[in-house]
Order: sequence, then structure tokens, then C-alpha cells
Amino acid sequence: MKKHFYDEEVKDMSLVLDENEYSEDHNAEMILDIHDKPEPLQWLFLSFQHVFAMFGATILVPALTGLPVSVALFASGLGTLIYTWITKGKVPVYLGSSFAYISAVVIAIEAMGGNIAAAQTGLMLVGLIYVVVSIIVRFIGKDWIDKLLPPIVIGPMIAVIGLGLAANAVKNAQFIEGGDHRAMFVAILTFIIAALISTKAKGFLKIIPFLVAIIIGYIVSVCLGLVDFAPVVEASWFSLPEFILPFKLGNFASYDLYFGPETFAILPVALVTISEHIGDHTVLGKICGRNFLKDPGLERTLLGDGIATAVSAFLGGPANTTYGENTGVIGMTKISSVYVTAGAAVIAILLSCIGKVSAFISTIPGCVLGGMSILLYGVIASNGLRVLVDNKVDFGKQRNLVIASAMLVIGLGGAILPIGNFMTLSGTALSALVGIILNLILPKEAN
Repeated sequence: MKKHFYDEEVKDMSLVLDENEYSEDHNAEMILDIHDKPEPLQWLFLSFQHVFAMFGATILVPALTGLPVSVALFASGLGTLIYTWITKGKVPVYLGSSFAYISAVVIAIEAMGGNIAAAQTGLMLVGLIYVVVSIIVRFIGKDWIDKLLPPIVIGPMIAVIGLGLAANAVKNAQFIEGGDHRAMFVAILTFIIAALISTKAKGFLKIIPFLVAIIIGYIVSVCLGLVDFAPVVEASWFSLPEFILPFKLGNFASYDLYFGPETFAILPVALVTISEHIGDHTVLGKICGRNFLKDPGLERTLLGDGIATAVSAFLGGPANTTYGENTGVIGMTKISSVYVTAGAAVIAILLSCIGKVSAFISTIPGCVLGGMSILLYGVIASNGLRVLVDNKVDFGKQRNLVIASAMLVIGLGGAILPIGNFMTLSGTALSALVGIILNLILPKEAN
């Protein structure tokens, strides 16, 4: 297959295909499909674009919980490579730090007087829960997915995932009362540049709109005095991540794991993130024109996510999860190559060992990322509407109207459902649960 990133004779970034080399595996909507490999220099730029997209959120989680930032960055890269291997290189997912466990982890660490043993043990067990669920799925099959998650449930679920992140984008962009007008200007500029490049640019420039927008937004931020270079000056050039292993090296008998109430309070959150896992893979599947829940299969995607989380926790990092920011990048650029996401993973691992580079990236102002996120999260939400349109969901039927309305209001309205003293359902997970239950109990209307 011949791949042309920049060719004046190839309009609108169309791929030049040899008819004899064309296969059903190729998705015509993608500029680069799952198994297409970019040229080396272009590969580097495309992978860096994903690194920029995930960086802010990935390092924010450990910053809020007190876990080492360098380990979180290293674990996100390693976890992505583990996931890619387990899913046979069929899913262009990037795994970053999960926000869902922040509260539970903070409570566990505080209860232990700053010791992360309870949190570390709990997150390792969460990874094992994913593995167990993946085994169950493997034996009972996957036909139940279509029954539990028809388009009328999937569409609103995807919309909730994207719109549920909207407040974070708006806050980072400083579009709030008392917000910095300089930051607002930078956010608007970043958004407009990314939008214009993705719609008007030609050649290779068209598929790196976020990278270009971030660079320009960063330069303008520097000129407006929004960037603090102190972290770069203070950072060392080379340093290994601050791994916190559950035992002392060379002495496997001295385990520092902890199995107490603080540990087990973390485990129920896995039910929430498993629901999000299914939703995120459904979103990505719609963007890529694939059904990742069937090929490579939910059992493999869960297994990859679970092992990645267990390994991250073992090293002293946060739980891993699929990142909506990177899904948004794929949706906007039409580059779904697994080589690109794997390349981003390698870059993340290298950055975790190069102090000044990772410190430099961390100086990107929130307003730059906020302007970009408005577009990224909007793309995810719009794909939820696309599911409903493509499947011709009839909102003239009261049943469909009730399901979608309930899911949107509950998912976006901040609804919380406490279950005992150990778990709280909210957001995407609660919305999905409501949609699934309503779909099962409401009678289907006659055509």
C-alpha cells in the first residue's frame, strides 16, 4: 500500500492505493488506518501530537494524589505498549492516568498517614478485577453486548463521555467568572488555529492541527507572560522515574502491601471504570469504523487495560484508562495507526527519564490545552449523535426519547448514586446503567 502524506497531485489527503493491494481491512475514511505505518519523520510528529494531548491530564492525576509524576508518565507509556501487545495491535488506544480513582486513592493515602501501601495494593487488585472480568467475558461470549448496548444506549453514552469533560475544557480555557483575559485569548486562538488547519490545510499540515495549535498557543502564552520556566531550570537532565515498589529490591520477603478497609474501598470503583472502558472503546470503534468489542474483543481490551493498571500500581503509579483526548485526536486527524499511538508510548517512557524535557512540556499553560480540548471533547460528543443518525434511531418513538433523555440528564446533571459505604455511581457509569436498565424493561413499540 502506498501512503502519501504530502503530494500536490493527491487532493484532500487521499491515499493512493494499488487495487491489487487493497484489502477489506482498510477503512476508506481514515488517512492512515490501523495497520498503516507512517514515514519516520511524520511518525515522530504524529506521535508527539498524542503526547501533547495526554500529557496535562496524565501528570495532573499523580499531582493531585501525591504519587510520583515521573512514574505516572512512565507507566502510561509502558501500559499502552502492554495493551497494544495484548490486543494484537488492533486498537489505537493510548492509556493515561485515570481520574476515577482520585478520591479513593487520596482517602487511602491519608488514612495511612501518607503511606501509599493501601492505595497501591488496591489499584493492583483493580487490575486483577479487570483480568477476572475479561476471563468471564471470554467464556460466556460477547453476544450480550449488542443486547445491553444497542444504538439508543450507545449514542447518549458517547455524548455523555464527551460533554461530561466539557466543564474541564472550559475551566482550563478560563471561560469562567474572574478568568484571565489573556488566557481566554490564547484558548480562543488555539481553538481557531486547530479548527482552521483541520478543515482548510493541505498535505501533512492537515493531520497535525493540534501540534501546530499547541506550538503557536505556547509561543503566544510566553509573549503574554503566562509561562513559568522555573520548573525547567530546576529539573535535572536525566533521572530515572521514582518507582515505589511494594518490596525492597533483592528482598521479596519484605512486602509492604496492605489489605485493609482503605484498600477494599478502592475496588468498587472498578465497576465504574469498566463501564467507561466499554463506552470509550465504542466511541473509538465508531470513529475508526471498527467494532473493537468484538475484534480483538472485549476480553482482550479489558485484559490489556487491567494488566496495564496492575503494572502501573506495582511501580507506584495511578490506575490507567483509555484517554478521550487521544480518541479526539484520531477523530479529527483521521489517523488511526496503532504505530502512532505506540510511538507516543515510547516517547512518554523516554520523557519520564529526561527531566528537563518533561518539565518543559509541563509548562504548557492550561489555557492552551483548554482551547484544544474544547474541540477534542466536542468531537467525542458529536460521534454520539452520529451513532444515532447512522442507525436511524427514531425519536418519534416515546421509548427512545425516554432512554436518551434520562441518560443525558443523569450523565450531565451531576447525579450521584451511593451504594453502601464503599461505592458511588455517577457520570458515565450511572448514565450507562440507567440506559441499560430502561432498554431492558421498557416495552418495544410496534413499528
